[in-house]
Amino acid sequence: MARGQQANQELAEVLNQLWQLDSNRLRPGTDYIISLQGRAGYVAQGSNYARDRARAPLFTYVNEDKLKSIETYAHFINLLDNYEMSTGVSETVTSEELQENKLFINSLLETDVMKCAHKYLVRMGQSPSDPAQFKRQLYDIWFRLYHRERGGGEDSCGFEHVFVGETKFGQEIMGLHNWVQFYLQEKHGHVDYKGYKARDNKDTPDEDDHVLNLQFSCKGLVKPVGGCFIGVSPEFEVALFTIIFLMSTEKMTSVVVKVDEYKLELVVYRHGRSIGTSFPKLLSSNNRDL
Repeated sequence: MARGQQANQELAEVLNQLWQLDSNRLRPGTDYIISLQGRAGYVAQGSNYARDRARAPLFTYVNEDKLKSIETYAHFINLLDNYEMSTGVSETVTSEELQENKLFINSLLETDVMKCAHKYLVRMGQSPSDPAQFKRQLYDIWFRLYHRERGGGEDSCGFEHVFVGETKFGQEIMGLHNWVQFYLQEKHGHVDYKGYKARDNKDTPDEDDHVLNLQFSCKGLVKPVGGCFIGVSPEFEVALFTIIFLMSTEKMTSVVVKVDEYKLELVVYRHGRSIGTSFPKLLSSNNRDL
């Protein structure tokens, strides 16, 4: 994506504002504890074998009381069982699930993070100023169903792919870029953490880092590498990726930006008026070579 220096700087500023406003972000070592263990190895293309460099789970502890008591997390967790993981299988949205989607979006709009994102998008001419219309825009971006597989029904949406995860023909795990879902699936024995991914010392993570590149299997299907924020709130992720989605019309948008102490590549794929996928890649952290 060709962006001017000023536009990049403005984007960096607003993303750092979102970071500073994210009062619902959980604190490493206090609200949750992770165990990084070993560096994950190479996985051959199409293979579902990965050498396990992490005998223990990634999450040693998460304060579940916080997940239940903070409104955006509680509404977010209610959505995680609303989807059929297999692509090619049509999704049916019940009236109860529709209501859960709306409650989640309403809770997002109550947060300072989403208010800041909305204000920025209005200023940039990308979103309506009316909150009700903005909610509809968010609904289209994240919850509108579309065809991911040719020939199947409406089998996917941005929220399902990014936050819940999907399987393709029972042979490949796609999406699942959210730490809360990862933790819950790991707790229930569906996800097996294989180790962190790092090219060199610059992107070797620490256990208090809020961004990880990691390898895992889900229901026996290996994801060779996936990018994931850790500990951040649902409103932060939705706000950040909504901004990047709306600020570009490209099929694939990649933005390199420094957020707090992390140099990140933020990637968003478009699927019409909705998000196809979105995820962070950690390039370096702790002010190393930034």
